[in-house]
Amino acid sequence: HDQRDFEFAREFALDIIPVITPSSDWIAAHDGAGTTDCATWSEAFTGDGAALNSVNDQVSLDGLRVVEAKALIIQWLTQQQMGTATTNYKLRDWLFSRQRYWGEPFPIVYDEHGPIAVPEAMLPVELPEISNFEPATSDDPDALPSPPLGRAEHWIMTELDLGEGPKQYRRELNTMPQWAGSSWYYLRYLDPTNENRFVDRDVERYWAGSDAGAVDLYVGGVEHAVLHLLYARFWHKVLYDLGQVSTPEPFQRLFNQGYIQAFAYTDERGVYVEASEVVERNGTFTHHGEPVNREYGKIGKSLKNVVTPDDMCKEYGADTFRMYEMFMGPLDASRPWNTRDVVGVNRFLQRLWRNCVDEHTGASRVVDIPIDDDTRRILHRTIASITNDIPVLSFNTVVARLFELNNHLTKVVETLGAAPREMVEPLVLMCAPVAPHIAEELWRRIGHVDTIAYEPFPLHDPRWLVADTVELPVQINGKVRAKITVAAGADQSVIEAAARGDARIAALLDGATVRKTVVVPDRLVNFVIG
Repeated sequence: HDQRDFEFAREFALDIIPVITPSSDWIAAHDGAGTTDCATWSEAFTGDGAALNSVNDQVSLDGLRVVEAKALIIQWLTQQQMGTATTNYKLRDWLFSRQRYWGEPFPIVYDEHGPIAVPEAMLPVELPEISNFEPATSDDPDALPSPPLGRAEHWIMTELDLGEGPKQYRRELNTMPQWAGSSWYYLRYLDPTNENRFVDRDVERYWAGSDAGAVDLYVGGVEHAVLHLLYARFWHKVLYDLGQVSTPEPFQRLFNQGYIQAFAYTDERGVYVEASEVVERNGTFTHHGEPVNREYGKIGKSLKNVVTPDDMCKEYGADTFRMYEMFMGPLDASRPWNTRDVVGVNRFLQRLWRNCVDEHTGASRVVDIPIDDDTRRILHRTIASITNDIPVLSFNTVVARLFELNNHLTKVVETLGAAPREMVEPLVLMCAPVAPHIAEELWRRIGHVDTIAYEPFPLHDPRWLVADTVELPVQINGKVRAKITVAAGADQSVIEAAARGDARIAALLDGATVRKTVVVPDRLVNFVIG
């Protein structure tokens, strides 16, 4: 019941004895004779089914499903002392072994018979101090490549007593990649000072005891799904099988973020050049005076279009950089990077600061004065919207709502000459998750002593989410000709009267025969004329 074995048997005219009964649908689709005779099958049956042809004088598997049959086979072999149950773990070693210095050393040594695991009592194996981190080279063209640790001659050979008396062993020179340490760091965070275990059992169960997984949310790009996530799940499953952790899966929820994309440039050879050194003039692009071609792709070192966070933070500040990344678009979509757009986010933060703090004196502009109903309605709608958007990771709309609320605050400040506390404090609190540094500073400037980090998030009042008025389109023969504003929930007669009272609609209806009037409360008005 393996396609490769099936093809091998067909090639050499070997008998094939089925031991799993295919479903009737499968037989109808793959067996011209409509039987369980493998000789007439077009391919191997690899699905689940009942066992057959599986009886000896001691045990019978016939009639059992595949999983049940396997369990009985293992039980019988164990009882007959012909084998034991075991679990095999398989990992792509070509991604796990690295020929470099940085990384955890493998606790493996070699003697004339092969590899031997270093006993636990001799762990950890520590990297030696070396000054040259380049791979070792040789004049011998047939010599195998040697990683940087090949230069540590005093470290390569070590004398250990592994049960046969003191003996010379050769150490493994490859190191593990970052996937090794990062595959279980979330567990170490729970108990970082424990010198006896990677995490105390009770501590792990307290923090990560959910049946769904240890970590509530895992956010990573596409590469993470096949690299870090793969190794973290592998690591965690092994620990679970060993009884070291209480959950079979490490993460409850996976969210894949999109790529950050930017322009990249290639010269006439097709070689990528440093994007930050490219000059644009009249729609053409040059690098050190030579023309280059522009293309679009993900940001990466190989494309030489990396945007360095340190440079962005130095020029615009960490809050601007952070907010811009959130504002670029939906988190799960690939998004274009444009440094010029960062300026808009920076201006928002500057305007927010000026609304709250006098830029000449540094004094707070926040006062305890009431706000009008329209402002209060905008405020509470913003709170409600952001409260809903944050849990679903819709950070771009969070930032957009903050922009809108701050624009309204700017108008209020221009009118009143001061910023109402009732409006400012919720705004600063909502800024804290996306711009924590300026929010913390503003929180102090407007009169608070304690940090904003532990302040409760503002709550909206449902009363202010209900609209007092609604704007309705007025159509004539299905085409919008005007818009009217009426009280929310107004009845049909009031809405029709308001529509007929609009000057533009009245002029269009003058002398016309209205065959039908359609009024959908809080939605639209349509006059059918002819």
